[in-house]
This record gives sequence, structure tokens and C-alpha cells, in this order.
Amino acid sequence: MERILLDSIFLSEVEESVKNQKPKVLHAEPLYIDLIRDLGARKGEKEWNVGLGMTDKRGYDEYEALIEYEWAVIDRLGLEIEIPVTVFSSRGDLPLDITRPSNRVESIKLATQWSFLVSEKAKTSLALGYIHEFEFVDLNKMGQGDLFKGNIYNPFFIAAKRWGRNYHTLIYTGPRIEKLFEHNKPDITYEINSNFHYMIAGTRNFIGVEVNQGINQGKLETVLRPQMRLGLAENLMVGIVTGIPINREQQGLSSFIRIIYEPGFKTFH
Repeated sequence: MERILLDSIFLSEVEESVKNQKPKVLHAEPLYIDLIRDLGARKGEKEWNVGLGMTDKRGYDEYEALIEYEWAVIDRLGLEIEIPVTVFSSRGDLPLDITRPSNRVESIKLATQWSFLVSEKAKTSLALGYIHEFEFVDLNKMGQGDLFKGNIYNPFFIAAKRWGRNYHTLIYTGPRIEKLFEHNKPDITYEINSNFHYMIAGTRNFIGVEVNQGINQGKLETVLRPQMRLGLAENLMVGIVTGIPINREQQGLSSFIRIIYEPGFKTFH
């Protein structure tokens, strides 16, 4: 009974709207392919993210880092700017058929997300969004010509539902279209990201799994990402993710950590 009461109080604090605010439903947000802003975000909400990860490739390691800032300019409309960086490190001599990629600042990533439906009764939220990436050339080519090598266009759709107080499901899907300036034909991958989480009563801590899938030229690639999120303070959380590829020949296990800071976020209990 105490657990149910605590959970009800917490949900009420997060979802309760003051005068002139629109309703909001609490959903668990995936940690690897995260959302642009909370579904049903309210004007003034903001968040800083720092991410660090490592992936075991065939013959070398890939290290990724990112910094992003996201905020809600009006109720239910979020914006985001992100800069991801990738660095590669060899492990001895590479196989003859493998070339280690060059280090690079991946892109400037600009994104927006609009929650067009928030149903408190059904505990469901729907959103549309768009990500545009301006891709940089590799670091060893900077200063030798063009600064950018292409664009990535990524419209997406999100549907999320909370089942009872603690169980959360979410799907995030859409095409990712990469168009390099030197190529006439774009590279298109259709992405399907499915999520299931259990949120601990009375907190924003959760455990769950994120399933990242991409279909490119008729081939399906899948990575399972078991994950957990822990609150360190009212406005500071850390997310820990493990990546397990199902059918990728060139990729091994991976790990990722995301630090989430929400200035101004506060609960009352």
C-alpha cells in the first residue's frame, strides 16, 4: 500500500498541470536513441546530456562522445542541438580487408519534436519529429576543402504508452536518408526502435531494453540494448547501456553511458 501511495504521489507531481499548462503523461525515455524532449513537454523545460560509449569493431575500437542541449520553446514542442564525435583506436595489425576509419566530428545535429496527442485517460502520447544533420568531413581533411560532406534527413514518429503505474512501451520509427555531395544516390535506412521499461515506484529509475533495428537494401540489422537509469539527485540522472548485436558481422559488444542534467527540475516529496 505504501509503495502504491508513493508512486501515485510521484506521478501526480510530474504530470499535474498548473493553470494554463497542458496535460502531460510520464513515459520512460530510451537511453541510446533518446527523444528530442519529453513527450508532452512544457514550455521552459530543458535538459543537458553528455554521452560516452565504446564499440568493439573487427580489428579496432570505436569511441563515441556527444553533448546535446534540448528545450521546450512552447508546450509540447521541443528543440535540440547535438554535436557527436567519433574516435577510432587500432588493436595491433588490422586484417587486410579492414581499413580503420578516420577520426571525425560527425555532424551538427538539429532536431524538433511535436507531441500532437497526449491522452491522460489512455496514458498515451504520440509525436512527430525531424532531425537534420550537417555532416562534417573527417578531421584529417578539414582545411583542405569543403567543411561539410553531406546531409542526413530523418523524419520520425513516436508512440508511447504507460501500462498501469510502472510499465512503459515506446516505438520510435522513421527513415534515415544520407545524401553525400559526391554521390548522386542517397543511402536510405528505415529505422525501427522498440522499447520496454519498468520504472521503479516513486522514482524515475528504470530498467528495460531498447531494440534498435535498421533495414538497408533489404537487410535487417538488430542490436539489443539492455539498460538502466538511476537518479543521483532530483535533477541529475545517469543511464547505463550495453549493446548486443544480433546479426552484425563487423561489430561486437558495446557500452554507453549518458549523464542527464535537468536545470530547474524538482519534485515536492
